[in-house]
Parts: sequence; C-alpha cells; structure tokens
Amino acid sequence: MFTGIVTDMGEVLELEQRGDLRARIGTVYDVDRVDIGASIACEGVCLTVVALGTSPRNWFDVQISAESVSKTNLSGWKPGKRLNLERALKVGDELGGHIVSGHIDGVAEVVRIVPEGESVRVTFRAPEALAKFIASKGSVALNGTSLTVNEVDGCDFGINFIPHTQAVTTWGEVKLGDKVNLEVDTMARYVARLREWE
Repeated sequence: MFTGIVTDMGEVLELEQRGDLRARIGTVYDVDRVDIGASIACEGVCLTVVALGTSPRNWFDVQISAESVSKTNLSGWKPGKRLNLERALKVGDELGGHIVSGHIDGVAEVVRIVPEGESVRVTFRAPEALAKFIASKGSVALNGTSLTVNEVDGCDFGINFIPHTQAVTTWGEVKLGDKVNLEVDTMARYVARLREWE
C-alpha cells in the first residue's frame, strides 16, 4: 500500500524487452535499504524490485508485464523520462495522502491547462467507465500522486497543482495530451458497489 505522497523523482535509465518489459530506474533512494522483492510505485504503478545497483548512480530494476503496459501509460516510457516514485508503507508511517494500492484503473488525458496565480489548474478526461468514481472534493491518484478533485463535469475533472507539488513531482512538466495513470479512490469504488445492491 501507498499514500500517493511522492518521495523521489526517478529517471528511466534503460528499457529492455525480455518477454516482459524490464526497466532500470535511477533514484536517490539508498538502495542498500531496498530489498529484492520490495514494492515501489513508479508513476503510480506498484512494481517489484528485481535487481539493485549503485553505478554510475543508485538504481533499481523492475519487470513490467504486458498486462501492466497495456493498462497504463508505461508504453510511453523512454530513457530520460522522469517518474514519480514512492516506497511502500511501513507500519507506523504517516498517512499524508490517501490509501493508494498501486493498481491502475485506467488512463486519463490532460485536456486543459490554465495558470492560476502561482498554481496551475489542469483538467483531465477520465474513461467513461471510471468517471462515476470521481467526485468533487474527493481523492484520486494520478501518476502516483494523491490529489484532491476540485470540480467534475461529466468525464472531465479538475485538479489544482500548487507550486510545491509542481516542484517535487513530475507535475511541473505536464503538457496537453499527456496520458496519466489514474487510480480512483478505493472508498468510492466500494460505495458504488454497495449502491448496486440497494
């Protein structure tokens, strides 16, 4: 489990297709304190560490199944791409965001970007099947970042990115047309399921 609070901006160093896709990701994490088999959310996708190293900089390798590639924005990864990273929660860690599983529900698209003072308001278009799970003032995880929804209009929803979020995540680089990994709030999914039984 994760909270959607990004703790590093990593970088894709290498990609190799070996049946599954294998990615090498540069990080500031102390890899001596990361175990093989550990879970790290990369752009919001829970991935398993399969190798570690320190040369020429700290890095970890993950294997990515074809299923994960097909359901996320990982097909657009290239060497040099920066990634939002978060290590899995430990018992006693602060829950600064909201509960995030790292299981992506679908891909949303950036359809509007408007500066608002020092902040930036970004409008996303969710897949129609997921729009019902997104509510004004509710939570979503986008590219692994826990965010509060400002407004909803059909399949479109808006997020306000403050300067701090832009500085410590990849949201400072957002562009029109970007495809982003979307994980809806687990509580919203359960509420919708319960309503089906009414």
